[in-house]
Amino acid sequence: MVATPTPYSLPGPDPGPGFAAASTGVLHDVTYPRVGGQTIQLGELLGALSHALDLTEGQPRGHCVRCCWIGMQVADYLHLSRQDRSDLYFTLLLKDLGCSSNAARISTLYRTDDLSFKRNFKFVDDTTRKKLDFLLQHTGQGDSGFKRLKTVTGVIARSDSIATELIQTRCDRGAKIARLMRFSERIAGGIAALDEHWNGGGHPAGISRKDISLFSRIALMAQVTDVFALQYGSGAAADELESRAGSWFDPELVPVFTRVIRTPGFYDTLTSDRLETSVFSDPAARATLRVDDTYMDDISYAFSKVIDAKSPFTYGHSERVAHYTDMICETLGFELPHRRWMVRAGLLHDLGKLGVSNAILDKPGRLSDQEMKQMKLHPEFGYEVLRRISVFQDIADVVVAHHERLDGKGYPYGLGAADLTVEMRILTVADIFDAMTADRPYQSALPLEKAFATMDEMQGTAIDPEIHRALKEAIAASPWPAREARPFSPNY
Repeated sequence: MVATPTPYSLPGPDPGPGFAAASTGVLHDVTYPRVGGQTIQLGELLGALSHALDLTEGQPRGHCVRCCWIGMQVADYLHLSRQDRSDLYFTLLLKDLGCSSNAARISTLYRTDDLSFKRNFKFVDDTTRKKLDFLLQHTGQGDSGFKRLKTVTGVIARSDSIATELIQTRCDRGAKIARLMRFSERIAGGIAALDEHWNGGGHPAGISRKDISLFSRIALMAQVTDVFALQYGSGAAADELESRAGSWFDPELVPVFTRVIRTPGFYDTLTSDRLETSVFSDPAARATLRVDDTYMDDISYAFSKVIDAKSPFTYGHSERVAHYTDMICETLGFELPHRRWMVRAGLLHDLGKLGVSNAILDKPGRLSDQEMKQMKLHPEFGYEVLRRISVFQDIADVVVAHHERLDGKGYPYGLGAADLTVEMRILTVADIFDAMTADRPYQSALPLEKAFATMDEMQGTAIDPEIHRALKEAIAASPWPAREARPFSPNY
């Protein structure tokens, strides 16, 4: 028998700190955190974000943190000023901020899994033979011989323009998000020039030598060091840097890096479980920020930009889910701080999709059992990132449940009605509604009436009837459609 939630009383205009459960116990008491007077260390925030960026780059967990540690060892040798050291630190941790923005294009152009493509491409240098070998191995996997040959021929013929396009997108987006997070122009510029090469052969601008930011030069070398050291050992990493001195890398910096890499104990420290603690004990990471609602909103919005850049089919999805979430909350009589908290949950709900390949996210047909298994991991991926940030831990508990159902047939945990709070139910309804009324790879956007009719049939099994009613009431009172992505501006 399908579980049906017992009716409950909705709050009035000022319900206090949260919802009280009905006498049946269907709903839990929910308390959302009041923002004000809280502080957060930058290291806590950036550590979580760097973990999310590792997911979407297909890198082993801790890649950005390891790059940061490598780069800061070099900073010590260079005797950088306190300000330069701080700016380099944040450039290293945030170097991959724009990495989600080219994932879909890579998957489409090369007809492959973007995560493995990105991971393996970091071993390729400028030699034509290595580039060709890489493309032959990683393009059109699973295609027939003729189709694969056609794809490979096409990407080889356009390889330079494709590289410029992909890196331009990544670098511009990364710098823009850094600015949204209120980091300095020096840091944004360091991220923007990450893929420039000493000899001018890099992208997107083709600048050379010391026109390239020192932070960018160090960050790229730290990235190559980590990738090669983990795969082949520290000696191979040092050899790789030396082989690219004067081409990719600043020839004056290479000896500094190799001195660091060849220091006894380098590899053991790089792969130590204690490395993250060491990196986040840096004075830059210990800087404490006073957290207010505006800062929380800005960070949530910046995170959502990383998330939604992952796929053209989810562009603007997080903002729309946040918008529908707020509309539902307003209809239900949530007080304004509670609404604002829920908007952040909407913006962050799909954070875990950064760890899912675009070959799965953008697949036009039915997912295989293995692909669906991978897709169902994304709520937990998002939870793992958000739980690392103290001011987002309560939101993490809501985000992880946005694909759960009242009848217990959802994922990732198979929770039932008795375990699902009002906040979880609201986020589920908002997410389902946008999935139905926006274009997806497997279906075109449904007309409003058909979407509501489909959701009517889901009441009591997948979604809460009262939440669904509130959505319909809110949509009826608002302009429709609201499909275009736009800067999010809650009416507070």
